[in-house]
Amino acid sequence: MAKLRVAVLMGGRSSEHEISLDSARSVIEGLDPERYEVVPMEIPREGPWLLDADEAARLDVVFPVLHGPFGEDGAVQGLLELAEVAYVGAGVAGSALAMDKDLFKAVMRDKGIPVAGSVTVRAGDSTAESPIGVPCVVKPARLGSSVGISMVRSEADFPAALELAFAHDEKVLVEELLDGVEVECSVLGNADPIASVPGEIVPIASDWYDYEAKYAEGGMELVIPPRVAAESAARVQELAVAAFVASDCESMARVDFFVRPDGQVVVNELNTIPGFTATSVYAKLFEASGIPYPELLDRLVALALERRDRRAELRY
Repeated sequence: MAKLRVAVLMGGRSSEHEISLDSARSVIEGLDPERYEVVPMEIPREGPWLLDADEAARLDVVFPVLHGPFGEDGAVQGLLELAEVAYVGAGVAGSALAMDKDLFKAVMRDKGIPVAGSVTVRAGDSTAESPIGVPCVVKPARLGSSVGISMVRSEADFPAALELAFAHDEKVLVEELLDGVEVECSVLGNADPIASVPGEIVPIASDWYDYEAKYAEGGMELVIPPRVAAESAARVQELAVAAFVASDCESMARVDFFVRPDGQVVVNELNTIPGFTATSVYAKLFEASGIPYPELLDRLVALALERRDRRAELRY
């Protein structure tokens, strides 16, 4: 059989550019050379796409390993839809929805899925004090990897936190600060998605799961299974799949939770293109579930082709 030509799309314009390159290198190394012909495609932070027109002429699957705006928000997915190319990950609607935490929370609430209380603040709003009091979390509505996020514990710190968040987005969320255990769960599939075993996040580099804790060497510890009640762990898996389906996601996602001291499980956010090195949380949770990294990549490529073929049957 001829090898499948898989383009790995990496880099991008967002602040998560370097993380994308790390993830993409792992994907390229993890794709079986006996089955796939890999075509690396890098998008610089500034400048044109670095690709050869001949190399891009025939692609079976595109694997976008782009984090944040211009890659995880539906923009690239729309381009690939127009090009009629199979691609890994959520579609346009699911990508855009999950990227916008304000809209994501609205959909979760409508579907009866518990999320943290929040108030949305837009550029130009007069907001001198936190609309929900302190402590609270202030974050850009459409960014990832904890960039631009502040934990605000006094009203005096709120204006600076708001200014930082607005430097990254025109829409900002002010959320209640949840206590409890931070737990993450990976999801895989199209029509019948499955959840991995959950894992507990223990920040080491800082007192919360910020950028440094996520990406610094030894910045966090992943505890599998999480140190929560069995009922709460099962609820995490149930809600991970429910949030995935409610968000119109396909292929893959990582869903982040807080398990509160009383055992209540609250969805924090959903990432449609999570960090994708072999040691990233998404892959490690599925490895603990019996799906090693190379098999995970095989399944994602197969899911991309299945969706393309399925949708080709639709009449527009």
